[in-house]
Amino acid sequence: MVGALNALRREEGLAPLPYEVVRSAVSHGAARVVKTGFPDAGLESAAALQRRFLDIYRSALSRGTQLFPGMDGVLDTLAGRRLKSGIVTNKPAWLTDPLLEQLGLRARFDCVVSGDTVAERKPHPLPLLHAAKLAGVPPGECIYVGDAERDVQAAHAAGMAALVANYGYLRVDEDTTAWGGDGYLETALDLVGWLDASGRV
Repeated sequence: MVGALNALRREEGLAPLPYEVVRSAVSHGAARVVKTGFPDAGLESAAALQRRFLDIYRSALSRGTQLFPGMDGVLDTLAGRRLKSGIVTNKPAWLTDPLLEQLGLRARFDCVVSGDTVAERKPHPLPLLHAAKLAGVPPGECIYVGDAERDVQAAHAAGMAALVANYGYLRVDEDTTAWGGDGYLETALDLVGWLDASGRV
């Protein structure tokens, strides 16, 4: 997404932004990313820029995209323990599905719920409840890991534990402790330790 935004800025005659400047906007969707790159754009201009941004992004979905460090081991551990895992994202399916396929990840998840799979998006609990149903796991036995306040809100509304991924796409000034999460992960692998310590599995 950073690459797509900077490609769009080049088209508009602007210099690229540093990776860290754009990174913190990524979990808030395309509109926030475009706003970061074009803070002075009016409504109509921003909408046109967002459409072009999505076109660029879609054409190179997996370029430079990789799992967070340690996440591959987390997925292996979950599978080895026969624990189900899934994805709930506000990204629309026309971006989510091809991205997972290109990265060879789709088969590693028991369910994938995108931003347009059901009638609501996070922070509404419906996407998480739908994922639990698809996975065949009661919501109260699910744990949701996210890097935005709406993830905690959605998880709690769905009756799930919420873990905050402090390694995610956060601004340096965000106080994630104010979100009321049930735990905080500094690395992806911390999830395994949290599961072991929680006695939930």
